[in-house]
Amino acid sequence: MKIRKFFAGTCRDALRQIREEIGPDAVVLSNRSVANGVEIVALAEEDLDALAGGDMPTHRPRPRPAQPIQPAAAAPAAVAGPTASAHDAAAASAFAQSMMGELQSMRGLLEEQVAGLVWNDKQRRSPAQGEILRTLLAAGFSAQLGRALLEHLPEGSDRDAGLDWVKNALKRNLPVMPNEDELMERGGVYALMGPTGVGKTTTTAKLAARCVMRHGAEKLALLTTDSYRIGGHEQLRIYGKILGVTVHAVKDATDLRLALTELRNKHMVLIDTVGMSQRDRTVPEQVAMLCGAETPVQRLLLLNATSHGDTLNEVVHAYRSASAEGGSDLAGCILTKLDETTNLGSVLDTVIRHRLPVHYVSTGQRVPENLHVADRQFLIDTALSAPVTGSPFVPAEEDLMAVVRGVDPNYSGLFAPAQPSGEACFG
Repeated sequence: MKIRKFFAGTCRDALRQIREEIGPDAVVLSNRSVANGVEIVALAEEDLDALAGGDMPTHRPRPRPAQPIQPAAAAPAAVAGPTASAHDAAAASAFAQSMMGELQSMRGLLEEQVAGLVWNDKQRRSPAQGEILRTLLAAGFSAQLGRALLEHLPEGSDRDAGLDWVKNALKRNLPVMPNEDELMERGGVYALMGPTGVGKTTTTAKLAARCVMRHGAEKLALLTTDSYRIGGHEQLRIYGKILGVTVHAVKDATDLRLALTELRNKHMVLIDTVGMSQRDRTVPEQVAMLCGAETPVQRLLLLNATSHGDTLNEVVHAYRSASAEGGSDLAGCILTKLDETTNLGSVLDTVIRHRLPVHYVSTGQRVPENLHVADRQFLIDTALSAPVTGSPFVPAEEDLMAVVRGVDPNYSGLFAPAQPSGEACFG
């Protein structure tokens, strides 16, 4: 490793010296004006990597002929050289690391400045983009999805035309169950999963009521694995008694296999699972129990529409990762508590991001009136009807540049180029 200083009349001459003596990959550490021109400090790129990694080159001393033993008073002078050399190397390493930090900081600053200039240019060419972005943020959609949509927004669109295009793009990318008839006629075993308090038991009762109205109570059976919550069994048993449907409690994978074998003649079996936090380490065990049954179990994840987008993202990641270990993916999701949420965009952003089909939406506690088949038009229109003004959580027009500047641009790669119909789609 060798840090060198170059002196020349001009910067051009000094840089030419650096290229000739160190190479085109040399790293400039500093430069300053001196009496006769400029001084530039530089070193080779591999030496900088060694400094950043903390690896210092070692130099083995050359063999020397035997020297007569000097008096003890000369000992400090003998070690002064190596000590000074080690001190210089440590100082050079610290200086290089400091320079690397400053360079990274400058790079981040430049990237933010460039993003700001790009946003200002888009605002100049299409002033409606700011209003559309504020509408999306007010609805609860992420800044990433908002930026992805704006990058494909047709040039010259005003606010109304732009919002219509955004609605169509969101509807195209929002996955929903094609129709309820197919699910009800096909039947099978369905397990409702999700964090605590999301409404699994009530939603199980709502689904059970819809099935009873179509096929009769004798074609349906209810199972529960909720042995943790006090009264968990009893709540489902009350619903079962009202509907005239048998309710069975299972404790483990063996009980589940036996129960499903006994109920193989039922048209549909609904399983109410115990609520688990997405951070609970036993989530994979619960998924493995359901996947280990001899009868295929389709799992529906319940998502709380009042939760923050990051929380919903974490929930889907946790249950989908556990599903990957269990051998099969989630069949879809059910959105709950739509009657309690102000910003529906967060949960819609999550299902769009993860391509998780929405089967039903729950809008209250009444059984079965408050369970509805998912409808794209209704969900998107409801989300974008959130008020933009008056909310302390919606950024002002002048703050949008800072919001967009901090967004990861890689998210926009999820969108393919605009289709001939004018709609965006995922690639």
